Amino acid sequence: METFQDENPFETEPSRPRQLSEQSSDISVVDVSLPSSPPQPARTFSPSSDGQGRPFPSPGSGPRHSTSKNDYCCLRDRWLHSGEDVEILIIDAQKTTVNASSPYITYVIRAGTAEARHRYSEFESLRLNLVKLYPTLIIPPIPSKQTIGDYAVKQGKAKEDTAMIARRKRMLQTFLNRIGRHPILSNEHVFHRFLDGEVSWTEVLHSPPISNLPKNILKAPSHNPTDTNASLAYAALPNPSVAHPLRNPDQRFLDSEAFTNKFAAHLGGPMEKVTRRSMKRWSDFAQDHQELGATLNGFSLNEDGPLSIAIEKTGQAVDATSMSTTRLLQELEQNYAEPLHEYTQFASIIKKLLAYRHQKHVQYEMTQDALEAKKEALEELEKSEREARRLDEALGKGRVTGPGGTSAGGGDLSTSAPPRMQSAGDEAEETEAEGGAGKVAESEVTERQRDPYSSYLPPHPGPNPVKRRAPGMGFLNALTYTLHGMIDADPETARRSGIGKTRETIGQLEDALHLSAQDLKYSSSTIQADLDRFQRQKVADLREMCISMARSHRDWCKKNLEAWEEAKKDIAKIPEHPNNVALAQAGAGSAGKRDSTATINGR
Repeated sequence: METFQDENPFETEPSRPRQLSEQSSDISVVDVSLPSSPPQPARTFSPSSDGQGRPFPSPGSGPRHSTSKNDYCCLRDRWLHSGEDVEILIIDAQKTTVNASSPYITYVIRAGTAEARHRYSEFESLRLNLVKLYPTLIIPPIPSKQTIGDYAVKQGKAKEDTAMIARRKRMLQTFLNRIGRHPILSNEHVFHRFLDGEVSWTEVLHSPPISNLPKNILKAPSHNPTDTNASLAYAALPNPSVAHPLRNPDQRFLDSEAFTNKFAAHLGGPMEKVTRRSMKRWSDFAQDHQELGATLNGFSLNEDGPLSIAIEKTGQAVDATSMSTTRLLQELEQNYAEPLHEYTQFASIIKKLLAYRHQKHVQYEMTQDALEAKKEALEELEKSEREARRLDEALGKGRVTGPGGTSAGGGDLSTSAPPRMQSAGDEAEETEAEGGAGKVAESEVTERQRDPYSSYLPPHPGPNPVKRRAPGMGFLNALTYTLHGMIDADPETARRSGIGKTRETIGQLEDALHLSAQDLKYSSSTIQADLDRFQRQKVADLREMCISMARSHRDWCKKNLEAWEEAKKDIAKIPEHPNNVALAQAGAGSAGKRDSTATINGR
């Protein structure tokens, strides 16, 4: 236990850098060191102070609430934060059939002057919704469900097992008190309504804030998942798996994960196994002593005198040992075995909490990668657009200039030049060219007169122009270009549309990256703070567990010693056996040598 007290991997290290912007790529414009998204007023919590309470939660497991809070939402909130040593109690477990076809067990909760009745499934739904409402906090566990083996062994009596019901009463009471002493969870109005017997739990489940919970909390703000005004950029965030690796993991949380795995393996492995085995042996010990005491008490009836009384007192001492052992078992069950199992559940809860933070970190890195990919794609599209424009300009010049120096309109190539560039000699050449063109026109008229149908035929377009591809386009781009041509799609329009969509996606990803960075920073700081609080709670609870175990064994030994001291007094009153007297006399006569016939002669 000293290892867990001295080595606190959950402790915040101020000297360690906490900015993810140092690890991110150059394309990121988000500074993670910026303040995180501020919680909404409903999530603002008051400070608290220490106090005393029952063994579990232990007095040092969580701070008490001070009276500085003045914005109470209801009477239960006022009672919880009154500054007094308040405690939530489960005073009874009753069998009922209200609003159900089959009987079930309902637990009666007393919180101040209010009484509420809830079944186990409602406790379970409360915890599940608190996990969704506060994904960055350690929500205390509730007792485990009945196993299939329990139902197989006990058949229809599994739900009516008195030992199981008593254990659930204790652990559910611990669950409620851990929430009531939590500096954040105790302010949740859903919890207050759970303690209020005048509110239907079904109504609470179908009203805000529970009804506003998203289907996927990874695509919602970490500080308030029920925020209906959250940015639409959250929808652009990826949904990573827990097993997705990180490029730049935070060493603090790597240490926390390693310690939690070690803690869970130790508690869920050797400690729980040894505890169950020792409890089984203590139970057998108590049962054996109970049978032995009954046998000795029956045997005392066959004797008389001081011997009968001594045997009876010995049987009573054995009975006292059996009863004290049974009491020891109860105390060990309540104050050691149950908290030990609870902390095994806590280890699993912390694993899920760290997994949520891991997914948020992966989400941040995946958004960075997506933004980089989209920016690279935009650069390629813009480059293709520039090449296409340059190609169109070159092809346009080629269409203006025809073969043989003539333009598409039959004029001279020189006509495309500005008028000021023509000289007098050029004018003479132009006149000769016009004369030659006239002769060609006359020959065409003669040809049309010979074949009148030729005047109705369009001129031959000539050979198909060669389709040129922009430089830098690979095989896939060329194939895409051809397919677009086959389906009568305009590549230029598609390219420009792609540029516009890519720019829009980049804007969304930049917003999503900023939100992801804020969520990651908030999640990291909040989880770290609650881990520190949990570490202090764990040390205090483990201390109480060890002290309780030592106290229980001390009381067990004390009671047994008293019972056996009483039996010893009556055992001392038994007279000496005749054989012992004969042996003493024979020893005095033979100077310490034993006479083997002393027993026979003593008759």
